[in-house]
Amino acid sequence: MPHSSPTSRYTSCAVPVSNDSKSQPPEKNYITPIGFRRLQREFESLRGPTRREVVAKLSEAAAEGDRSENAEYIYRKRQLRQIDSRIRHLMKRMAIAEVIDPSHHKSDRATFGCIVSVEDESGKVIKYQIVGVDESDPKEGRISYRSPIGRALVGKMVDEEVTVQVAVGIRELVILALEFPSGEAGTDGGPTIADAMLAAQQALDDSPEDETDSSDEDTVSAEA
Repeated sequence: MPHSSPTSRYTSCAVPVSNDSKSQPPEKNYITPIGFRRLQREFESLRGPTRREVVAKLSEAAAEGDRSENAEYIYRKRQLRQIDSRIRHLMKRMAIAEVIDPSHHKSDRATFGCIVSVEDESGKVIKYQIVGVDESDPKEGRISYRSPIGRALVGKMVDEEVTVQVAVGIRELVILALEFPSGEAGTDGGPTIADAMLAAQQALDDSPEDETDSSDEDTVSAEA
């Protein structure tokens, strides 16, 4: 289901193709619905309770006196900058998201978002879900479509063998099964993914990057 507008980038397209040309627009942030919601939850937590707590502690530290030698103030100021940097990064990634629901693209080949069961050369069975760079977590079985294993699996069918060059050497895998998990279960009355992307873009427009590094006095007095 191709998207029809910049605020409804929720697509069921197959595996995204890497863009190596510098003359082309930046590559989109391909992500599953669940992966997008993870970014959204982190964004809302950092922007809300986490940031408020740090600003409050920063204000308390600022009230203690000389800021140049106040270790707590210096620490909280640095922490606030890190939080604001992460918030902005998340806003950018959400604003350019291209959400792909694997359940909308069931196939006989491995595609973005699907879970691939493989058997390695030792007979061990492993499950990998092919996901976007922002949701990759190899320890949890989520691998980026840009990773060596992700690239090797994309487009392959059950019973096919793949050989992958990884950091520790060559891996030989046989594909056992493909699963296409359902996407977003529901919003529970919250914003849709399209609305969340639009809100992220609006937040970026409302906070130009050169204005994010406010003075100490502005941060403490205006946001405490």
